[in-house]
Amino acid sequence: MSTVAMAAMFGQAFAAEVTVVSAARIHTMDVAHPQVQAMAYDDTGKLLALGDTDALLKAYPNATRIDAGKATIVPGLIDAHGHIPGLGIAMMAADLVDTRDKAEIMARLREYAARLPKDAWIVGRGWDQNDWPEKVFPSAADLDAVFPDRPVWLERIDGHAGWANTAALRAVKRDLSGDWQPDGGRIDRDANKQPTGILIDAAMLLVEDARPPLDETTGERALTIAMQSAVEHGLTGVHDAGITLAEFRRYQRLADRGAMPLRVTAMAGGDGDALELLCRDGLYKHASGRLQMRSVKLYADGALGSRGAAMLADYSDDHGNRGLELMSPEAMNAAVDKAKRCGVQAATHAIGDRGNRNTLDAYQRALGNGASGDHRWRIEHAQVLAPEDLPRLAQLHVIASMQPTHATSDMPWAEDRVGPARIVGAYAWRQLRDSGARLALGSDFPVESVDPRLGLSAAATRADAQGLPIGGWYPNEKLTAFEALRGFTLDAAFAGFAENEVGSLEVGKRADFVVFEEDPLAISPAALRDLTVDATYVDGKPVFERKK
Repeated sequence: MSTVAMAAMFGQAFAAEVTVVSAARIHTMDVAHPQVQAMAYDDTGKLLALGDTDALLKAYPNATRIDAGKATIVPGLIDAHGHIPGLGIAMMAADLVDTRDKAEIMARLREYAARLPKDAWIVGRGWDQNDWPEKVFPSAADLDAVFPDRPVWLERIDGHAGWANTAALRAVKRDLSGDWQPDGGRIDRDANKQPTGILIDAAMLLVEDARPPLDETTGERALTIAMQSAVEHGLTGVHDAGITLAEFRRYQRLADRGAMPLRVTAMAGGDGDALELLCRDGLYKHASGRLQMRSVKLYADGALGSRGAAMLADYSDDHGNRGLELMSPEAMNAAVDKAKRCGVQAATHAIGDRGNRNTLDAYQRALGNGASGDHRWRIEHAQVLAPEDLPRLAQLHVIASMQPTHATSDMPWAEDRVGPARIVGAYAWRQLRDSGARLALGSDFPVESVDPRLGLSAAATRADAQGLPIGGWYPNEKLTAFEALRGFTLDAAFAGFAENEVGSLEVGKRADFVVFEEDPLAISPAALRDLTVDATYVDGKPVFERKK
């Protein structure tokens, strides 16, 4: 019996509680019924029927009617790897994204500092030395010239390096000079063994721990403003890739108050107190359906932009440097064993080819004969893979959680880092997908923009906003627009164990959807970045509506 016929049988009983939404087309991502004109859902946001508009209106004659006209509706977009607390804090800090030189950074910092109390730290995020004429790391002296007394701490765009002035370094209660290095990090030093002001990966914690702690009100505000930004860009779900127990408690309070406009699938950050909670109390899901935590985020290595990604051979543009292992193979083995023992999904940040190999080796050893089961372990980024490791993700049923805009941001310098031989295994979406690996797509915001339309476009074009390079960067790795949309919907939902609730528009699932003025599957791939978000719905209720 068709869903519309079933609706006709039961429609009168539920008519007063039903909403029927129609549009020029609804792309459902359901292979059995890929495109319909209308859908009906009850007041809890559960989809009751999909099909022809007239048939649904006949089945539900008293339903509330929403007609999106010539618009196109798609399932709610899910970012499979973002950082909501980081985005919120970045929105409240100095925005250094797209700065082209240190002078522009100083101008933005002066403007930001003028709004702060005189004794407050000056914090910012988004600088990238690869965008500057000199393309080298800055120093504390650069900041000291403008801010000699107030602590300044600026995170690099990827969050894997920090730039401090002397006042911030002085706040660290440890001598930063000499030859020692923290585990999993690096303090950059000059010829006299004095810190330059650049701290990479785990070394950043030395300054972070010296900063005044974040108060709960500010922490909750960071989550709130970031989630609102997400829904305004068409996101109905985010996999928050690594949170503390304190951040989890903030989410819980917001969920209890009904103050979460989208669904958050949180990952416990590292082998810490949030993972201990999961191991002790079991996998978590809030009654509202807006918050769950069942994963642990581990870190194999650093980032490519700061040359912290762990490589099998030297960086092509920095001989003698093979990056950083943030976890030794032994520590990773112990962590994934713990995840398996606790029934927790492992999701490991791995960017360099050595970082990815270490992760795959650890997964293979821990999963053993269970690799073909429904574990859904993930590699976050899977950015540079040795050719012999590319097929291993599919063989081990490991999900490749990848971020298309990383490729279009990194393409001006990525080949300089790894050379022409290794670049063919980098950002290898097509190779991985064709090997049988499932791709869950995201952005890694605030490293990249929270806007999923940029990811859709990058996946399908491998070109920047100006359409360069013509034809795309290593175009053989492009995805189709449909594959990109699937990566941000059904495959992202699968990666979060939520494909029975969201990711496609089907009877019994949640009415999470986005209304676009244009049809993302009927326009040029380059135009995907300019899609107009008319509205975002979660559980059948609008959480964002564009002012017209």
